[in-house]
Amino acid sequence: MTAQDANMARLRWGCRRGMLELDVILEPFFDNEFANLTPQCQQDFERLLACDDPELFAWIMGHESCEDAALAAMVKRIVDYNRSLLR
Repeated sequence: MTAQDANMARLRWGCRRGMLELDVILEPFFDNEFANLTPQCQQDFERLLACDDPELFAWIMGHESCEDAALAAMVKRIVDYNRSLLR
């Protein structure tokens, strides 16, 4: 396994959260979109995974706003992706 493969496996594992709701939102985005992100957006996604579940859930559900502009943009991208699956 290459270092890149190990990192991808680590990130995919990081998409598995303590909340099933987050799993079903983050895992498909990671599987289908992560490789197409710019390196900076990939870093933003990785930083997002370091956030606590309740905070992340509140941002994704729109109950709270993320004050970090880059993370807020990543949350919007994830939400938009998941909404596109419903069309």
